[in-house]
Amino acid sequence: MNIIIGGGPAGRAAALELASLEEDVTIIERNHLGGTCLNQGCMVICGLRDITNFLSDAKTLNEHHILELDYKIEYEKIAEGVKRTIARIRRITEKETKDAGIEVIYGEAKVPDNKHVEVEGEKLDYDNLIIATGARPYTPPIKGSENAINYQDILNLEETPESLIIIGSGMIAAEVANIFSILGSRVHIICRGEFLKDIDGEIRDYITRILLRDVEIHTNTRIKSIKGGAVETDKGHLEGLPFLATGMIPNSEIIDIVKKGRRGNIIVDDRMQTTCRNIYAAGDVIGGIGTTPVARMEGSIAGLNAAGIEKRVDYTYIPHAISLGYDVSYIEMGKARGEKSVEGKMPGAAGPGSFWKVLDDNTGLGKVRVDLETGTIEKVYSIAPSSRNVVAYLSLLLKLGVKTYDFEKFVETHPSTDVIYKLMRFFAKY
Repeated sequence: MNIIIGGGPAGRAAALELASLEEDVTIIERNHLGGTCLNQGCMVICGLRDITNFLSDAKTLNEHHILELDYKIEYEKIAEGVKRTIARIRRITEKETKDAGIEVIYGEAKVPDNKHVEVEGEKLDYDNLIIATGARPYTPPIKGSENAINYQDILNLEETPESLIIIGSGMIAAEVANIFSILGSRVHIICRGEFLKDIDGEIRDYITRILLRDVEIHTNTRIKSIKGGAVETDKGHLEGLPFLATGMIPNSEIIDIVKKGRRGNIIVDDRMQTTCRNIYAAGDVIGGIGTTPVARMEGSIAGLNAAGIEKRVDYTYIPHAISLGYDVSYIEMGKARGEKSVEGKMPGAAGPGSFWKVLDDNTGLGKVRVDLETGTIEKVYSIAPSSRNVVAYLSLLLKLGVKTYDFEKFVETHPSTDVIYKLMRFFAKY
């Protein structure tokens, strides 16, 4: 018997792999299938961003006297619509899971040893166990932090906050800031260090100057205390609803018989195996790259190894994206540079999703770094309506060893808003 604790992307991917191999598999889920991504994270951002993209387009068309659009923003109705949509997706997810032959048990799980799982007082035997319990928002040790909300509370707001103070400097901070600034909130982002510090500087500048132009970003600022409607910093006082975007902490408390890291993350090898031979872990609970596609990949690897099929995880060329007015998508291969490394950039193209943005000088941006001597692609950034898909497929091409000169044979579909392939073809000549 294979038991999986957690029905999010990692847990479901593991379960589906095992079920396809005709293995007996049971998922134990505390709340809802789909995990954070479906119920509180990615899909919530998707639903709200679709609304704000519409509002942004409406503003452009109004300002340039192309259409006269009148609308009223009622946040509670928007949130209710997102909830209804997520509930429908959840029902489909549950049906797909059960139709695959996977048993689903709802309840709190605990792992006392390497043979049993306890669920609501009942003891279940397992041959292999996969922990995929995800993570939760991290609450920093700041006075009054209990007065702040986090992404779990977004759909419970009754109205758009007049002012929102986001504490954090990463992707969640950027995505939430984009949404609420367009909905009408005055938005501040307070960063202990730099904002989006791991992002290429030129791309970060485009984000702050164009995509988050209505957001005030405070860098290198220390929080002194948080109140219900205010935040005290070492640079002054800000009024508004405090919002924590300060990272995640793994939900690993249910098991003590495996080795864990400093933040409670379960330590695994490249087979997703823990320090217990028949226990695996995948997804946010291992504290690695916290994206849904990576969680699915890890879950799949864990499921195959639990079934006796040896597979090893590969984290090279992982694509990332930030959901703003345009997707900001990228692949960072590290800081290593070839002897003839050069960078090239190009404004995004007008096309589906960006045609009317030409009037606002906002068609996005593409940027790559390549080694002209070897044709190696070292860094890719794309800001465009289509960038999320383009960068995902480019990730596969890079895994397959494609070089810049291979793009001489590339023909894109037209019209396309992404200029990455144009840059690749340009460098293919050298």
